[in-house]
Amino acid sequence: MNLVRRLSVCASVVIVSALTPVALASAAVTVPFQINPAPYGNPNGSFDAPAVRCVAVVGEQPGTVTITGGKEDRWGCLLSSEVRWLNLSTGASGSARLSDGLHGFPAEAVVQTGTGQVAVAVLSVAGTITPGVASFYVP
Repeated sequence: MNLVRRLSVCASVVIVSALTPVALASAAVTVPFQINPAPYGNPNGSFDAPAVRCVAVVGEQPGTVTITGGKEDRWGCLLSSEVRWLNLSTGASGSARLSDGLHGFPAEAVVQTGTGQVAVAVLSVAGTITPGVASFYVP
């Protein structure tokens, strides 16, 4: 009976040890970046044009990045902006558009980049704005 307990404890430790890296690798990671309005050429913005904070969420799905707002409930990124991406590991590239933020849904773009190091630029369609740029690894 004592041998059975020891074997079951050892088997439990081995199983938990094997599953722990899988659970850690599948956790979503949020990478913040900023888009700066440049009224009158001022790259720091001003009181009437504050910086826009977006995030790239990686790890929710393999090979996929979600560009969205960094505020509560994913609000805060530019509406209807262009997202350009380049997978530095594979050479794949593309573009997408952030949604319009209507009907209670925050602006977001889900981009299929594939696995690898990815660079993203979010470009505003209105006004003089310094693009937001981020680079991160997509699992």
